[in-house]
This record gives sequence, C-alpha cells and structure tokens, in this order.
Amino acid sequence: MSAARGYLLRQFDTAWALTEYHLEDLTTEECLWRPAEKGLHVRKDSGGAWRGEWPESEGYDLGPPSIAWTTWHIGFWWSMALDHAFGDGTLSHEDVVWPGEADGVRAWLDGLREDWRGRLESLGEADLASAERTRWPFRDRPFGDVAAWVNIELMKNAAEIGYARFLFAVRAK
Repeated sequence: MSAARGYLLRQFDTAWALTEYHLEDLTTEECLWRPAEKGLHVRKDSGGAWRGEWPESEGYDLGPPSIAWTTWHIGFWWSMALDHAFGDGTLSHEDVVWPGEADGVRAWLDGLREDWRGRLESLGEADLASAERTRWPFRDRPFGDVAAWVNIELMKNAAEIGYARFLFAVRAK
C-alpha cells in the first residue's frame, strides 16, 4: 500500500467511525426534526421523492440544518465525488434523493462508504498524485486532495449530526 493511500484510508476510517457512531440508533423522527424554524431541510416533491433544499448562499442566516438535510448532503457530495471521479460526471444535486427514513439513510451511506473505500484501495501513488480524476468539487489538483476533502467533509457532517442529536435529546417537548 502506498504511504499516501494508507494515511488517507486510516483518516477515512476514523471519520467513518464517528459518522457510524452518530448514525447508530438514529430515528426517522430525529432526522425530520427541525432544530429551528429556519434551516435547510428535505421536502417531498410531487412524485413523493425526498429532495434536499438547495441554498443560494452559505451564510449563517440559513439557520441550522435538519439531520435529514445533513444526511442528504452527505449522500449528495459523496455521490457527486464518486460519479465525477469514477463515473460519467453527469450527476447533479437534483438527481440525489433522500431515502425518507433512518434505516434507509444508514444503508445508503454505508453503500457509499463501501464504494468509496473500495475505489481508494484500488488507487496507487500515481493515481493519487494525478489530476485526471479530479473533476469535482475542484479541478486541476491531485486526486489525493479530493480524497482528503472527502475525509474532512465527512468528519464535519458527522459532527453536525451529533450536535443536532444532542439538541434533539434535550428539546422542549
């Protein structure tokens, strides 16, 4: 195993362990609970599919996102990273649907984890140093930068889920 790949995989496994911890025993009620009146969430479209709201900006005035939106967001960026690096690169946020319940979220994200980790395991040092696969979320950088970004984004989103679960646990009923 290349040194860079080893570091990236170990960091990824750490980020996933935190994510898995916060997803364990997560309920659909927690997912759909909104920590504030204002904040990003998921909504059913006319066909019954759950879609994540798409912000026009990323200011603090958006309000805190729901766990449903945060898990949709993980699925969005991870699906995008996979599609743009290993697929045809046509996926967009409109194509990403939230599963609608907590068990589906766990299965969806675990499937993305397996796919991502398997693909990283297949890459060598030259692949990680090359920008050939780097088409999203940025371009013209080594693919190892994308892998490192996935690790950071996953850890950040896991922390957001954990924080929202703390708020849910002590909410006024």
